[in-house]
Amino acid sequence: MNLEYNITYAAKNTYENEASGALWQFLIIPETNETQELISDDFSNSLQIPVEHSINGYNFKTYRIRPGQSFEIIEFTANFKVVKKIKNIFEQVSQLYSKEEYNQLRSIDFRAENDVFLRFTDLTSLPGKVDFKFDENISLFDNLQNLNAWIKKEFTFKTNVTDIDTDLSHILEIKQGVCQDFTHLFIAIAKKYGIPSRYVSGYLHQGNGYFGDSQMHAWVECCLPESGWIGFDPTNNLIAAENHIKVAHGKDYNDCPPIKGIVFSSGKNETEYNVKVLAQQQQ
Repeated sequence: MNLEYNITYAAKNTYENEASGALWQFLIIPETNETQELISDDFSNSLQIPVEHSINGYNFKTYRIRPGQSFEIIEFTANFKVVKKIKNIFEQVSQLYSKEEYNQLRSIDFRAENDVFLRFTDLTSLPGKVDFKFDENISLFDNLQNLNAWIKKEFTFKTNVTDIDTDLSHILEIKQGVCQDFTHLFIAIAKKYGIPSRYVSGYLHQGNGYFGDSQMHAWVECCLPESGWIGFDPTNNLIAAENHIKVAHGKDYNDCPPIKGIVFSSGKNETEYNVKVLAQQQQ
């Protein structure tokens, strides 16, 4: 059985003073991979500016918009249809303790192959010690599940207390934040113990009461020597599965923001987002 998702992404930008031009890149298109398939996508804007298509540095599809006229307000709307396979992740992972897996984790070949996702960034660097400890008497997967649960237990989901540049020292101090903060913390701790980890942006079906951002959700993928890349959602203490629709990944948020660009305008501006994820079962 599969799930069919209909996703609507809407954004409205309002400028205090007329903007004379802009360039935006949107990284919001669900990818097609072994667990999900993008069936259709449509992207439009209120100024009817032609949409350009591009590929970012990690080979994910993007939309680009270059207004050729002045404006004070512009609205963007995207609609996606995605089919997601219902897959038992626990059949994929190695849950038994294996000394050999720890040896593979530390091998030169494994570290070289995954070097880019072992590098710390400004957003994924620990300022000092944290209370969480890995236990090398249990499997890597069990350790990561414990890390997932620890973050969920110790930190409170709260909006408007952090921003996209908030570092982990502040998160550890206030013990509050949103999905991107908890994802950065998970990545930093996992990398400390040598586990390749990457930041994932996408959509979350919140119909089951899960916490997520009003724009895009974030979670982690970790590469385990005997299991491959496995997704963990520390915001909800979940294994990323059929409720998570992936868009892109990178080292941290800066590699895969939903929207980035430049606008030629002075004064204040305001952006409003609205994302809806609706699901229905396929027989």
